Amino acid sequence: MIEVTIDSDSGFCFGVVNAIQSAERELLLTPELYCLGDLVHNNLEMERLKLLGLRTIDHDEFAHLNNCTVLLRAHGEPPSTYQYGQRNRITIIDATCPVVLQLQRRIYQCYKHTIDSDTQLIIYGKKGHAEVNGLVGQTNGTAIVIENPDDLNNIDFNKDIILFSQTTKSLAGFGQIVEAINRRIQTGVQFNYYDTICRQVANRLPNIQQFASRHDLIYFVAGEKSSNGKLLFNACKKANPRTVFITQASEIITPLPDEIQTVGICGATSTPKWLMEEVAERIKLMNSN
Repeated sequence: MIEVTIDSDSGFCFGVVNAIQSAERELLLTPELYCLGDLVHNNLEMERLKLLGLRTIDHDEFAHLNNCTVLLRAHGEPPSTYQYGQRNRITIIDATCPVVLQLQRRIYQCYKHTIDSDTQLIIYGKKGHAEVNGLVGQTNGTAIVIENPDDLNNIDFNKDIILFSQTTKSLAGFGQIVEAINRRIQTGVQFNYYDTICRQVANRLPNIQQFASRHDLIYFVAGEKSSNGKLLFNACKKANPRTVFITQASEIITPLPDEIQTVGICGATSTPKWLMEEVAERIKLMNSN
């Protein structure tokens, strides 16, 4: 009999839970609710919310709305989104993750204090990511986004630097950026950096690797658009080469070989628990003989 275990630390992070609960509460009051961007990077969860009345829109569609209600997801938005909403009598349900919201405020205060100087505000993050767009918006678009050490050529190392990080980036990657800047910074130039990475997300890396190493096979469940999912899946794969990425239970179509005695199921911060439970039931059903 195969032993199937779901990782207790996997699944929605606090910010995603808060956003989904905000949507569900509002949908009890209104037949239709707009959401600016995917509320969570998981197609099956988005389909569930769509059936409840959630309609996902992009910024172009948002620009044509008025007199309605719009939910802002956990990633956060730049000030321009709130300003447009106010001008067009849009009721904003702000489900921005508290960790992201706090970071936005820190960056905005830093921007205000350095606006009259040559200080460069740097954000370590994924270019074009919704959270990063919201962070850059706090600086009126002036912050420089760094994805990897190659992007450091966009920085002037003769001017002061202040570095922040997208909340879901890896601690190791942030450390590499800090080291690279320290090597290139010119004498007498100030460099201040702030580790603004969410520990609820960052701590999942070592935890999920330990979980993966304890099982013969791992099914990693996540949406294909989840950046966090890709990061955690690679961590699992490193700890256990027998790690399989799936988006839903139906992708499991054959029984497992006899040598597989323990199976672990884990996922991203955007993976619902109910989906991991479906995967577990599928494995048990297909290997019941």
